[in-house]
Amino acid sequence: MQARRKTNIFLSLLSLLFCLSVPACAQNSPSQAAYRRITPTEAKAIMDEKENCVILDVRTPAEYAEGHIPGAILLPDYEIAERAESVLSDKSQCILVYCRSGRRSEKAARTLVEMGYTNVLDFGGIIDWTYDVEK
Repeated sequence: MQARRKTNIFLSLLSLLFCLSVPACAQNSPSQAAYRRITPTEAKAIMDEKENCVILDVRTPAEYAEGHIPGAILLPDYEIAERAESVLSDKSQCILVYCRSGRRSEKAARTLVEMGYTNVLDFGGIIDWTYDVEK
């Protein structure tokens, strides 16, 4: 009888372990988006290679007016949840996100991923951008 009880406990623990591991595996599957941070150099290479990549500036309108990356779309971080789906209609499109220093771009990129966007890349702040800026 004791051997049967040990077997039942073992099987119960094994089942519990399996149940706990399945969601972890699902989170790491390639079909599910995750927050990704890249360097400004990597972002520039993507901009040069891909034609259909959105450059998303999540700073304020005043900051944007002071200077922004050419072709960037302004969508302040505090408007992401409300306006992203109307501004960024293709949830699989490449979206490169930046702000001033990287704090707001990380928050915005994470919000976009939570909203179902699957190709979001945060490249930090414009203060680290060594390429062209337009006013």
